[in-house]
Amino acid sequence: MKTVVGIDLGTQSIKVVFYDYEASEIVASESTPLDLYQDDSGAAEQQAHWWLNALHDAMGRIGEEVRKSAVAVGVSGQQHGFVPVSRNGEVLARVKLWCDTSTVAECDEIMEAYGGPQKCLDEVGNLVAPGFTASKIRWFSKQGGSLYEQMDSIMLPHDYLNYYLTGERCMEAGDASGTGLLNIRTREWSAEMLQAVDNQRDLAECMPPLHTEAGFIGKVSADAAAATGLPSGIPVSTGGGDNMMGAIGTGNVSAGKVTMSLGTSGTVYAYSDQPVIDPRGEIAAFCSSSGGWLPLLCTMNCTVTTELMRGLLGADIAAFEAAVSGAPRGAGGVITLPFFNGERTPDLPRAKGCLVGLDSHNMKRENLLRSALEGATYALRYGVDRMGELGIDADEIVLTGGGVGSATWRQAVADICNVPVTVLQHDEGAGFGAALQALAVLENEADIQAFVDGHLARDEALCCEPVTSAVNFYNEAYTGYLAAVDTIKPLYT
Repeated sequence: MKTVVGIDLGTQSIKVVFYDYEASEIVASESTPLDLYQDDSGAAEQQAHWWLNALHDAMGRIGEEVRKSAVAVGVSGQQHGFVPVSRNGEVLARVKLWCDTSTVAECDEIMEAYGGPQKCLDEVGNLVAPGFTASKIRWFSKQGGSLYEQMDSIMLPHDYLNYYLTGERCMEAGDASGTGLLNIRTREWSAEMLQAVDNQRDLAECMPPLHTEAGFIGKVSADAAAATGLPSGIPVSTGGGDNMMGAIGTGNVSAGKVTMSLGTSGTVYAYSDQPVIDPRGEIAAFCSSSGGWLPLLCTMNCTVTTELMRGLLGADIAAFEAAVSGAPRGAGGVITLPFFNGERTPDLPRAKGCLVGLDSHNMKRENLLRSALEGATYALRYGVDRMGELGIDADEIVLTGGGVGSATWRQAVADICNVPVTVLQHDEGAGFGAALQALAVLENEADIQAFVDGHLARDEALCCEPVTSAVNFYNEAYTGYLAAVDTIKPLYT
């Protein structure tokens, strides 16, 4: 047996997947939860050594024979995290994550120094949005003192795992496009944006070499092999951000389909063979990790919303599904505005979660749970609609992430977005995509779409079509959701 390994560093856990590519079978998969530090300032941080401990733990629960079957590794990681590394490889501070909203002021400062938001869009392709890496670097320049002066390399989470495995410092264009520092048209660092972040220091010296095409960056070192049980010397591919690897893992490497991820955050993205710049800056103009571009909308509160509501109401997964499947569409008029961690889209980084429409008749457990599910999905429908306005139509939505386990949620996505929903048999998302990338490089595959199609298959029992009566209902309910969002905006701007 020969396997390729996908490692996915998420917000809530790290997951490892071993894929027997000759049998087209995932032969082992393990995950280990991660802690998260958050406070009222909007900070959301992790320690890099937590990632390594979790990686060792997850690998340790994979059988030795399976680990020894590995012939290549690919790494996926949560986007936008800031890992400042010294010359000797020490991580100098807690890692600020994608969902950290404590650097909103720095976003504004950078864009002002660059020449304004419109210039950012026109020249770089993206605004410096809350959560993007650029603002975290500027924050560290103010707060880090001597530690900032010791910073030798700027890494993203998946870059740091690549560095741990191979000793190589590098970055990949897809993940790099989420820093706010990359000109997404040319796939080059923007010298002017780097200067806008810090005009007292040449940050270009801290940016690792940039890979614009998938390839192998190095080999698993003897030390990493001893700690993980992987064979020493097997190659490690460039990997990428979780959305970029999720695109590969869901076959979204050519035009015509949209991937929707129901994870801690919610994302909607699609492949494009040319840059897609949203003049409103709502759809992020990212590069893909398969040679094109990946226009993407991110919401900061997807399964966060349902998990918080489940915790409040004491509903386990089975009780949640029973409740939401029995509740009426529209949750009896209850609307959840799922902005518990602030929000990127709409641009409300200081927002809070809100419940709207409660009365003495609809204040029921099942309605609160269903409204959480629907509110998170309404937020993602906005991305589907906005991408349609930019010329990216959705013929199907490939659904991935933790929310896929809910039959009610799958059908709600189809009905709310009025698009057929596809679920794949290997629903390992970004981890599987990272494994497939490593395999594609190993086999020197030129036609990436044909390659991924050969390893993907629909799970027909989980796929679903929109229901006309439900589509009509949700069109009206969605209008009510948008009105509620507009109503609360003044509270948080």
